[in-house]
Amino acid sequence: MTEFYYIPLFIMISFIIYLIFRSFHSNPMLIEGMTDNSNKKDVSKNGIAENAATYAAALKASTIKNQDEVLITKYRSEYETAILNLDDLINVLMLKTALTFNEENPMDSVDKLSKMQQAKVALNSIMKFVDSQ
Repeated sequence: MTEFYYIPLFIMISFIIYLIFRSFHSNPMLIEGMTDNSNKKDVSKNGIAENAATYAAALKASTIKNQDEVLITKYRSEYETAILNLDDLINVLMLKTALTFNEENPMDSVDKLSKMQQAKVALNSIMKFVDSQ
């Protein structure tokens, strides 16, 4: 009869031991051996010194993957049309901003015009890239 009292006690002790060891496993500060995280390097974000070649290869692979997604050679004319239409839209928005210039806060309108001009420069750069492909 007393053996039945030891079974729940054994299960409780086993469960407590399980919780203790589980907390050690999930604690990132506890590392087996005499090491820490200071020597670990993220190659995809670090192109310094010995990781430069690996970093360059990762960048090239990412470029190729993205080129495969957009298929510039196949859809060049559609992309050029979209870029030209976006340029026209920005021109119209710039005109509207100039015609509704805020006299109480002129810097707000100037900032908007400046950002739109930067967008036009970016579109020009994109168009040159698409044409070079």
